[in-house]
Amino acid sequence: MRYGSKRIARKQTLRGWEDADGGDAVKKLAVIGLDCVDPVLLAELLPDLPTFAELTKSGTFCRLKSVDPPITVPAWMCMMTGKDPGELGVYGFRNRADFSYRGVSIVSSTQFRHRPVWEDLGRRGLRSILLGIPGTYPPRPIRGLVVAGPPIPGTDCEYTYPASLGRRIAGWVGEYIPDVQGFRTDKKERLLEEVRTMTERRFFVARQLIHEGNWDFFVMVEMGPDRLHHALWAHHDRAHPKHDPQSPLRDALRDYYRFLDQQLAELLASLPRSTQVLVVSDHGVQRMEGGIAVNEWLIQEGYLVLREDPAPGTRLADLIADGLVDWSRTVAWAEGGYYGRVFLNVRGREPEGIVPPSRYEEVRAELAERLAAIPDDLGRPIGTRVFRPEDLYREVHGIPPDLIIYFGNLTWRSIGSVGWGRIHLHENDTGPDDANHSPWGIFIAHPPLDRRGDLSLLDIREIILAYFQGEDGG
Repeated sequence: MRYGSKRIARKQTLRGWEDADGGDAVKKLAVIGLDCVDPVLLAELLPDLPTFAELTKSGTFCRLKSVDPPITVPAWMCMMTGKDPGELGVYGFRNRADFSYRGVSIVSSTQFRHRPVWEDLGRRGLRSILLGIPGTYPPRPIRGLVVAGPPIPGTDCEYTYPASLGRRIAGWVGEYIPDVQGFRTDKKERLLEEVRTMTERRFFVARQLIHEGNWDFFVMVEMGPDRLHHALWAHHDRAHPKHDPQSPLRDALRDYYRFLDQQLAELLASLPRSTQVLVVSDHGVQRMEGGIAVNEWLIQEGYLVLREDPAPGTRLADLIADGLVDWSRTVAWAEGGYYGRVFLNVRGREPEGIVPPSRYEEVRAELAERLAAIPDDLGRPIGTRVFRPEDLYREVHGIPPDLIIYFGNLTWRSIGSVGWGRIHLHENDTGPDDANHSPWGIFIAHPPLDRRGDLSLLDIREIILAYFQGEDGG
């Protein structure tokens, strides 16, 4: 279904956009965010992507260094605030809400402690349209329009500002899809169809908002590339340990990017004359070699003590809720995910802490050294990197992990569940997943900007503000 949109010849997109009818050029800037688009992958696919090819050829194209950790939340809000995760006090989709063992909260817009760029622009009288930016739910009032991004409980809640915008969106596309659910699935064909539908509807909504709205700054984020990278990377990447050259899905990722290129072409053609366009991603992608069961390792090494043997795949959070962790003998526990988070059980900080504050740095250094030395299942080094938050961030707020772990420099996932009886796993414990994130995303500016070399994700806010410098708004 095309929702009545007009198909546009992609080879004419940039010319048609730049030469569109209109009066004197008014400064407008559009940020088109594509979650997880990788510079190496884009270069590989570029011959099949005429819109991307023309943008990169006639614009500014470079790599964009992500934040640590390079994950969707908080990366997009880091980009829009110019602050790193420590300064924001947000380290992922889930964060410790307090120093109890069960106090974990899902991220929301209320947790970001610094002003995003659209608020600065609003103070200058400029109007913004926000579409799908992760970390903007619940939507907060701005000078303009908001369609909140994931995580969102559903579109039956108020996910737009103003609330009436949600009803207009339903009239345009029916059910709006903030993000696909259950992208870690064996039902790849179903997921492909759902992601294409999500992408098509988001780009249609983008075009409608651009056409109908009064705006100076527009920013959208499309989650489709990230979801399909995780689902289909083994089918695409011939070096992936699970790659099947005969897979019927071996070209599915390339086909999706052709579709994405078409959507980008139509969006560019809808922009007002002389709009400055930035196409950006929050991080890149790389194949996942396997998973390190970090809590299983902590158990085997005596740092984490359970009161009974769990079944394979048991979530540590369930054991904590059931009182089956012996905190009187536990030094540390961990969270799984694309990167690992280790928390020490510190006396006077955690309710039943046993690590004396005087030994905190000693124990943390010991754990960091030993975690970094974990080999693969054949005994070979994997290049794990372990960080202290205060060494990564300019400031540290909220409740950060005591240690941040990139197993295999993010080529291995952190597996948080327990009961496996082994450290190394080659299946993800939260569902099929072929890929992890890498630290480099993309930056494309058209018309080109006077920039040389790679950029940081934290530079984007200043680029936006500099573009509007001196604008009086309207």
